[in-house]
Amino acid sequence: MHIGFLTPEYPHPKISHSGGLGSSLQNLVLSLQAQAVTISVFVYGQKEDADFEENGIHFYCIKQKTFKIGGFYLYRKYINKKLNYWIQNTKIDLLEVPDWTGITAFMNFSVPVIMRFHGSDTYFCHLENRSQKFKNRFFEQQAVTNANAFIAPTTFAGNVSKEQFLIKNKTVKTIHYGLNLEKFNNENPEQFEAFTILYLGTLIRKKGVLELPDIFEKVQQKYPKAILLLIGGDSTDIKTGSTSTWALLQQKVKEKQLSGIQYLGKMPYSDVKKHIKKAHVCVFPSYAETLGMVSIESMALQKAVVNTNIGWAKEIITHGEDGLMAHPSNHEAFAEAIKQIFDGDDLREKLQKNARLKVEANFDIQQKAIENIEFYKEILATQK
Repeated sequence: MHIGFLTPEYPHPKISHSGGLGSSLQNLVLSLQAQAVTISVFVYGQKEDADFEENGIHFYCIKQKTFKIGGFYLYRKYINKKLNYWIQNTKIDLLEVPDWTGITAFMNFSVPVIMRFHGSDTYFCHLENRSQKFKNRFFEQQAVTNANAFIAPTTFAGNVSKEQFLIKNKTVKTIHYGLNLEKFNNENPEQFEAFTILYLGTLIRKKGVLELPDIFEKVQQKYPKAILLLIGGDSTDIKTGSTSTWALLQQKVKEKQLSGIQYLGKMPYSDVKKHIKKAHVCVFPSYAETLGMVSIESMALQKAVVNTNIGWAKEIITHGEDGLMAHPSNHEAFAEAIKQIFDGDDLREKLQKNARLKVEANFDIQQKAIENIEFYKEILATQK
């Protein structure tokens, strides 16, 4: 089987950008290759055209093109032409594409197309209850219409996407993202820096970071030595127009006269793992995710996690067993969950142990690879 992946990002020095989508795709690609699947990765929006092979995976970088008129359409047709050439000449059996921006709107292929719901603009606008630009909705709807089937990382994300795009008579399969568990080991989970709270992820409103000062204030009332560390890239704020969410967060911190909050910015993932291991508790007060890989990664490293309690999170955590959950806007409940973990070792140790067991049972990338292969075969069989 030869699978092609169209993507805007992938973690590689020759590729200009990568985030969570790229990391989850890399995990899948490497595990599929270990199952003897041939892989081609097509990365659009790049600075230059490039074609190279590494460790048996073929990469095709597609240069970003600008057009005086109709670039949204012409660049898609440019990508489509290149993909069809490679599909024909390298005998690709199936193409997997992302939902974001509806990149495959107006495209036609001779092989089945599976769209993976990483999180479309339509999905996030719905969860955040904000208006969506017409063109964004139009492109994404067109791309969804062109796909033969869909994979969602959680049933919640699949159901919301299915409702928003009015998907009927097409399969929406839930297959969780996975981790290479060999790379997520914590030999000493009992060792950590007491009362250290760690937030991982982009500093952006939808991930609930602006709730953290209120939550942290309530934690510090009982634990004045508590520290809150923030790791991740800064971003603009869609509601206020501010160019920095960190600046907005700092304003709240100043107003509340809080101390002990540190923003560490972005850093290599090897350093991120060190901070996860050192944390007493990891917090994810998000309003909008499809799954939340950083929650899974923290659990794999045997961390006590306090997660949002919205939709998708209930497919990750069993409250009180392998993590705690609270709504981001309920500052009292979210702070109380953190304090429960600080209060004693028994609950923390239970959560840490069960978190790792949950990830092993549900998010092992080797098992996820097999589930993906089975679904690819199913779609290929129905399209013959």
